[in-house]
Amino acid sequence: MILKDLTIVLKNKPGTLADMGETLGKNGINMEGLCGFPLKNEALVHILVEDDVTTRWILEDAGFEVRAVREVLVLDIGHIVGKPGTGGKVARKIGNAGVNIDLIYFAENNRLVLGVDNLEKAQAALSGE
Repeated sequence: MILKDLTIVLKNKPGTLADMGETLGKNGINMEGLCGFPLKNEALVHILVEDDVTTRWILEDAGFEVRAVREVLVLDIGHIVGKPGTGGKVARKIGNAGVNIDLIYFAENNRLVLGVDNLEKAQAALSGE
């Protein structure tokens, strides 16, 4: 499944993540996945959404900086969760196909989000999973 990942820049201070979440929530946008990390006085947050156009508009209208939007590969990993080595096998298949993984995080409902430099080749490498 392919969804959209938005990279949002937040001020690295109390309440900014809550502000973003409340803004999306009151507009009916569900963050299906979320990860973030600090970077000096900012924080970079990745959110997984279905409707990137509406989400971006809502966030920018509220004063948030959306730095990037991209398609990501979303894998249902419910059948491999908790089995040692299976994550490495998935990454190896993608790597052996010559595809670089530059973003990875978990999403709701036992899903794994992968940002890759070639979606089609990554999907082909994983076909039959």
